[in-house]
Amino acid sequence: MKFTRSSGPYWRPVQDVPAMMRHVLYALAPAAAAHSFFFGPGLWINLCVAGITALATEAIALRLRGAPLQLHLSDGSALVSAALLALCLPPLLPWWVTATGTAFAIGVVKHLYGGLGLNLFNPAMAGYALLLLVFPAHMTNWLPPHVDDLDYQALSLWQTLQFTATGNLPATLGLDAVTGATPLDVLRTELGRMRTLTEIAADPVFGDFGGRGWEWVGNFVTLGGLWLLYRGIIRWQIPAGMLAGVLAGSLLLYLADPQTHASPLFHLYAGGTLLGAFFIATDPVSACVTDRGRLIYGAGCGLVTVAIRSWAAFPDGVAFAVLLMNVLAPLIDRYCRPRVYGTG
Repeated sequence: MKFTRSSGPYWRPVQDVPAMMRHVLYALAPAAAAHSFFFGPGLWINLCVAGITALATEAIALRLRGAPLQLHLSDGSALVSAALLALCLPPLLPWWVTATGTAFAIGVVKHLYGGLGLNLFNPAMAGYALLLLVFPAHMTNWLPPHVDDLDYQALSLWQTLQFTATGNLPATLGLDAVTGATPLDVLRTELGRMRTLTEIAADPVFGDFGGRGWEWVGNFVTLGGLWLLYRGIIRWQIPAGMLAGVLAGSLLLYLADPQTHASPLFHLYAGGTLLGAFFIATDPVSACVTDRGRLIYGAGCGLVTVAIRSWAAFPDGVAFAVLLMNVLAPLIDRYCRPRVYGTG
């Protein structure tokens, strides 16, 4: 059968996949710059390793599936997953750890289910969860923020590259001298020692609301998220629901016992709350698609995050909260479908 085709011009969509992915990368750039300012150049190395691994894994998977390489490699989706994963990883990490998480995220979580648009789980968070389970020691190599009154041993770019390539620091330096616990780690450890929050907050790693340095990163993440909302790349329901879930859940615990549960503002600025709300939970493929479903999905991400931070074994729970809600997203959408026009 022969079909007739009319001549152009054709109506172009307001947003296509490559444009959306570029906007996400642009929105992440200020947070990445703030992260490298406070925590050194390790993030940029992780970004390079994750980006190269993501593109290579994408190309291999597309070739095995018989899909066109140029079309899918240029859509930017693999680079966005790589960037989100890199932002969640410690800045001092051997390259093979970053590559393993990225290859799993793209090759298994994304392409095993059919590629872009068919993945059941958020690829970046699935890769992050795998690394937490397989390389738990490496995933604690966080650096203290570079602030004047905090005692730390700053690493040069060459020293960071040396550790990334070999997994070893120079003989004169040890991991204990250059790494430090995150605010969430400090909180969990000290609460386990029966210390109160008033005593814990005296640790110099804590800032006005969350962790020093982390607060600024969170501010720039929020600016990037607001830009995505303004451009219509994401919808408001999931960020609003997740932030409300985090604030409401932590507020109830804080009011019950303010000496053993952190304040809502701490939970907002600590860990990956803001990144999760604006960039991770809003993944259009693995999240809910109905308006009410998005609100419930976001609120669930927030409440589960607070529950994991309060009672589970991991200091931060954003990744596992998002993955759990990915499982529930189809069920939530099923019961939140809008009424069909013309029916009672």
